Amino acid sequence: FRQIVDITAIHGVSRALSHVRTVRRKGCVNESNPSPHGGRGALPSEGGSPSDLLFLAGGAKMMLRIKRVPTVVSNYQKDEADDTARRTAGCGKNCLKSCCIPGAKLPLYAFKKVNMEREEDVLKMENTEPPVAFLDSLVLGEWEDRMQKGLFRYDVTACETKVIPGEYGFIAQLNEGRHLKKRPTEFRVDKVLQPFDGNKFNFTKVGQEEVLFQFEASEDGEVQFYPNAPIDVENSPSVVAINVSPIEYGHVLLIPRIFECLPQRIDRESFLLALHMAAEAGNPYFRLGYNSLGAFATINHLHFQAYYLAVPFPIERAPTKELTTLSDGVIVSELLKYPVKGLVFDGGNTLQDLSDAVSDACICLQDNNIPYNVLISDCGKRIFLLPQCYAEKQALGEVSPELLDTQVNPAVWEISGHMVLKRRKDYDEASEGNAWRLLAEVSLSDERFREVNALIFEAIAGSEDVIKNGTKTLLEEPCLEEDDAITKSSHRGAMVAGTQECLVLQ
Repeated sequence: FRQIVDITAIHGVSRALSHVRTVRRKGCVNESNPSPHGGRGALPSEGGSPSDLLFLAGGAKMMLRIKRVPTVVSNYQKDEADDTARRTAGCGKNCLKSCCIPGAKLPLYAFKKVNMEREEDVLKMENTEPPVAFLDSLVLGEWEDRMQKGLFRYDVTACETKVIPGEYGFIAQLNEGRHLKKRPTEFRVDKVLQPFDGNKFNFTKVGQEEVLFQFEASEDGEVQFYPNAPIDVENSPSVVAINVSPIEYGHVLLIPRIFECLPQRIDRESFLLALHMAAEAGNPYFRLGYNSLGAFATINHLHFQAYYLAVPFPIERAPTKELTTLSDGVIVSELLKYPVKGLVFDGGNTLQDLSDAVSDACICLQDNNIPYNVLISDCGKRIFLLPQCYAEKQALGEVSPELLDTQVNPAVWEISGHMVLKRRKDYDEASEGNAWRLLAEVSLSDERFREVNALIFEAIAGSEDVIKNGTKTLLEEPCLEEDDAITKSSHRGAMVAGTQECLVLQ
């Protein structure tokens, strides 16, 4: 059927994105430009995106074709003991464990490692036609195929989304089903580092239908694609799978070396793989995120999240101040005028230089039991590192009942400015002030942030580099002026066991 949709004008997003629709999404397509991806607008490679219908410039009304997509729950994902799962060999769930994996095949995308320092390598990569469109076909196209097959716990395309008027353009989404239907947390939540427990849910237990493709470096230095490649269990391939409780269109998981069953902790090799995925997508609106244990990760099996949303994130719009440049060209800056304090990494002579600096900083935080979130932005060229303490404040009873009632656990996407709200009331009343107040509770205090920065800089640069570049002075001074909306506190570290997902500071 057809429906006329009003487009509501709002300001403060970007010059190019001056209108936003606030109606329910149902897999809409522009009638004049139907998409081969099931109808979510023009493909990214064509200058459009699955989210184009959210952020449209132009007239006040637009004719849309609405395609109904039922909200369903896939049988084998609803409950691991569900006997109605589709019957195959092995355990009957067509999983990724030894009972079902022999003889299994999946598509394989082998990316080319590029030295980002050499301009000729970058130009060659840009001018080379890949064997398959990585973002359009493999990620978004295969994700939509799984949506049509009913593998998701709910229909995220039916969730209302709007950009909140204001300077930063916070994004609000009403997702009433996610907190009810996502997989529960199944590990201790008072430690950032915990051993892998094969008895708990992990990604080897998902159905093979959830996996989109294998993702690894090419052996011959050229991009390769194999539509039906054997799964080499002994070499533990990295895979990209759907997130069955999606936040946005194209929400997937990158699971490094899946059969090694790594716990949720950053290492250099895995983080570099995530940057390669961002670079391979080649689109700034496709971002990857990471949540540590204690910072609202819900599964203790190493994974990154990613999805596509064609609007600037508020954190990407915030100003920064350079603190230092490392010897390998990596620039470290401080995030300013944003409710959550954090560091921003960019530059570097190579992609690996940037990756090593950030992963070393993450390892430092892990080793010091400091929860954190990471946003990989701008095709892997800009990375936000955000230590956080929201759950510690929950444990200490310092978060207001009003904020607790929202049931929002601020992880990487919320901190970046994409607010996933669970109640209609919060969505209808969404404002920049409300978003700011929630995220202010996530941020470390000025004093604690300086202490954490000192640990990070010692880990990534050594004391001589920090002093030489003047960073030590910067870290010893009070942080630059914060917005009045930011709540200040002065906690210091001490571990408290309990049910909250964070290091508790006192």
